[in-house]
Amino acid sequence: MGNTAYQSHSSVKNVIQEYIFVIAGAAVIALGFNVFLFPNQVASGGVSGISTILHGMFGWNAGIVQYAFNIPLFIAGVLVLGKKFGVKSLVGTLALPLFVILTEDWEAWTLNPLLGAIFGGIVVGFGIGLVFKGNASTGGTDLLAQIITKYTGLTLGTSVLLIDGIIAVSAALVFDLEKGLYALIGLYVTTKTIDIVQLGFSQSKMVYIITQREEEVRDAIYKNVNRGVTKLSAIGGYTGENRPVLMVVVYQTEFTKLKQVLKDVDPQAFVIVSDAYEVLGEGFKRA
Repeated sequence: MGNTAYQSHSSVKNVIQEYIFVIAGAAVIALGFNVFLFPNQVASGGVSGISTILHGMFGWNAGIVQYAFNIPLFIAGVLVLGKKFGVKSLVGTLALPLFVILTEDWEAWTLNPLLGAIFGGIVVGFGIGLVFKGNASTGGTDLLAQIITKYTGLTLGTSVLLIDGIIAVSAALVFDLEKGLYALIGLYVTTKTIDIVQLGFSQSKMVYIITQREEEVRDAIYKNVNRGVTKLSAIGGYTGENRPVLMVVVYQTEFTKLKQVLKDVDPQAFVIVSDAYEVLGEGFKRA
């Protein structure tokens, strides 16, 4: 009984937290749009990019344009793709244009298009990352990309790239070539910032080691780096022989020491290194 009540309370708390993420994210996106992207005519993809272009062509209000695109796209998404978007995505779809309208009179923080593209991309990407943390979306061209994917067989990434590419080309035609290039910069920065918000900065490295001196390498890592080692079973593709692989995760500050250990014990070891964005467990963060 007590456990059920705790789970129910925890579930409500998580839902409230997700809604806060969605609304806060929409507000941050609107801020980045109105103080960085829009005043510099940087149409870095999505419905916000379309609204920037249409304002440049016809003087239409950006927030109203975003409502005009977002609501029909959300309805089309529900009809075509099913009711998987939920209330939170509807909240994001409605909240973003509202915040754009509420902040449209804010002064630009820079009128340098390059700075606008870079910092606008950072702020907007941070806002989108918050919305994604709330397990929602702000609708717009993301839904259109999913519809295109369903009917054409293109991957989602290709569909998004196609739509954003058309928007960037349109910006170059409506404004000038430089504005189109700034749009691409803003789009790139936005995507990278979303990844950082979702995954965080990589503070750890995951290292795979293929060595003929398995026990010596393992013992040296235990002794000098003070990290556990996991032994994985593998088979050489050319020889067909068993070829154990050692896997170890270390903080970035420990990585130089690990490289030196490998160099000292087995300079011929084959080593693969990749970023580990989140590590949970003994010696790292607790779940």
